[in-house]
Amino acid sequence: QVQLVESGGDSVEAGESLRLSCAASASTYLINYMAWFRQAPGKEREGVALIYARTGTTHYADSVKGRFAISRDNAKNTVYLQMNSLKPEDAAIYYCAAAPLGVSAPFDSGSYEYWGQGTQVTVSS
Repeated sequence: QVQLVESGGDSVEAGESLRLSCAASASTYLINYMAWFRQAPGKEREGVALIYARTGTTHYADSVKGRFAISRDNAKNTVYLQMNSLKPEDAAIYYCAAAPLGVSAPFDSGSYEYWGQGTQVTVSS
């Protein structure tokens, strides 16, 4: 059982930055994939970024490439999402997810066994 706790959500203006954190109850090095998803009102949950624990390889949704960066601190069992140049369309509840074994596709939500409770990001224009 892995517990995930997100933090860092806030209300910001377009163009500003935020850093989200996801603290895991298990070693992030032992969890093969950790990812950030988001869900805006009336929209489906979508994958934003993931990181592969063993190599640090990252993968991003096209909509956030060049603006968002996922990273991990294995010593703190924490994964981060640095979000720069935020846009109103980035507003959503952001969820941290963990797939200890593997994923069938980078952002296949069904592959992620553990989820956090979410943290709200609001971006005003």
